[in-house]
Order: sequence, then C-alpha cells, then structure tokens
Amino acid sequence: MAKPLSPALSGRFFLVSTLPTAAGAVFVLVLLWAGAPDAVRFERAWRTAAGLKAGELLLLVLSVTLVGVITMPLQLSLVRWLEGYWPRWLARPAAWCTALQRRRRGPLGWPHGSAVPSAALVQREGERGAWRRSRFPVEDHLLRPTGLGNALTAAERRAGRLYGLDAVVVWTRLEPVLSERVRGAVASGRDALDAAARLCVTAGALVPVSVALLWRSQWWLLLALAPAVICWAAYAAAVHAAVAYGEVLAVAFDLHRFDLLAALHLPLPDDRATERTANAELSRLWRQGVGSPAAMRYDHPPRAVDPAAAPSPAPGTGP
Repeated sequence: MAKPLSPALSGRFFLVSTLPTAAGAVFVLVLLWAGAPDAVRFERAWRTAAGLKAGELLLLVLSVTLVGVITMPLQLSLVRWLEGYWPRWLARPAAWCTALQRRRRGPLGWPHGSAVPSAALVQREGERGAWRRSRFPVEDHLLRPTGLGNALTAAERRAGRLYGLDAVVVWTRLEPVLSERVRGAVASGRDALDAAARLCVTAGALVPVSVALLWRSQWWLLLALAPAVICWAAYAAAVHAAVAYGEVLAVAFDLHRFDLLAALHLPLPDDRATERTANAELSRLWRQGVGSPAAMRYDHPPRAVDPAAAPSPAPGTGP
C-alpha cells in the first residue's frame, strides 16, 4: 500500500487542520460575499460563489492548504491552551476555574458514612466513581482549570499507574513497540481529539469576526451564535475524545509493557511487586536522570547463527 508523500498530506492533516480551516474560511467568505459589513443579502453570496472561475477556486484551495500547513505545528500548543496551561498573568482566573472543577468533581471516597448501603446505592456510587476517575485526576494538585485538561491528566495518570510506570515519560519509548492494531487505535483516538480541539479553537475565533461583520445587519447578527454553538459542541466532543483516548492508552500499557522490557533487554518480572519496583526505578531514571542503572541486570537473548556464515569444517575432519 502506498504511503502518503509526507505527514502534511496525510489523512490526519486533512481531518485536523484542513477541514476546520476550510469551514472557517467558507463561513467568512460567505458573509463577505453577502455584503457584510453592510446590508447582507445571501443571494448575492450564492451568485458570487457560482461565478468563481477555476483559477479563483485553485487560489482558495491553495490558501486554505497553506494556512493548514502553517498552523499544523501549533496543534499541540492549541490543545495545551484548552487544557488550561495558561500564562502567569491569568493565574487568578485559572485558580477560579480550578476551584469550579474541584467542586464539579465532588468529594472523593465513600460519601455515605458507615451506613449499610443498598445494592442500588453501591451501583450508583460505582458508576459515579468511574466517571470521576475518567475525567479528573485523583490528586488535588494535578487539577486543571478546564475539563479537557483534567480528562487528559486523568488519562496520563491512569495509564501505566498499576504497573509503576509514568506514562508521560514512558510513552515515547512504548509507542515504537506497539502492535499495528493498538497503534492504529491510539492514532485514531488522538486524531479525534485533535480534530475536535482544532474545530473548537477555529469556531471560537470566528465568533468575534462574525460579530464585527454582522454588527450592522440587525437580525442577521444572530448568525454569530452558529460558531459559538459549534465551539461549545466541539469542546464537549474533545473532552469525550480525551476520555476514550485515555482508555486506549491504558490498554496499550496493559498489552505491551513487557514488549518494552524485551526491547530494552531487561528481564521480565516474576510478580507484581517486583514489576512495580523495577518500573518505578526505570521511570525515575527517564524522568529525572537519577536512579541506580548499575543495579539493572540485562537479559540478552541468544543471537541467531546464520548457517551460511558458519565456518566449514577442515578437510578430513567431517563425517
């Protein structure tokens, strides 16, 4: 199967960068062709769009593609902004938003005291606890100002935690040893998350633009609600995608953590306690550059011998 010429021309680029950019560009162009910021008449926009020549359409496509290529490296920064990694001068709003997220998470643990619970109550609290663990980190100091930030932080903490692994520092080493099926599931989850985040940012940027263009258009100003609603829906979709992405990450650690040890030529543990101790030391080594690597015992598999490269017996010594 032929591979794309470059990552910029792949399906991820179309889904994450080109599609939201094209949607935003078409929305603004339709408003301009309709006469904004003066009197808006959409039949004028349809006539203008229908009269576009091939060269003009090609120029539009190239412009959208160029904007997508330029903004694609900014995707991680956009997601980090939506996670709540804001500059220091926004520290007070970030603290307020974090307090709201803590209130939304609610108290941890069993909230009903020592009373004997019913089966229905246990079921309800179990579902609520699973919801909280998938959307919020357990540790208070890791709470973020936004729902997306908390969902991704919970995913990072949940993946590999049962085995003593720090997912943030281990993931770049684990990813190359994943099976094709798991790698495809991880990539699909990440693409869904990034596409929703990019659509959210694009629609949010269109809100002030559409308000400025439609300010003198009376009831047509209500069209500015369209990108606002899309922004809200895309953000909600990004949070759900982050939860699903976290589940796939956890599965990747469940299935392939021993493949990572084999690739590092480290021995496989005999029990859970040994595994957690060794993985915690390995995570600390990669995260902080400290540990006791001299105490690590390597387990090198025997090398296969190529029969063609084996020396032939001396004359007269064979069977």
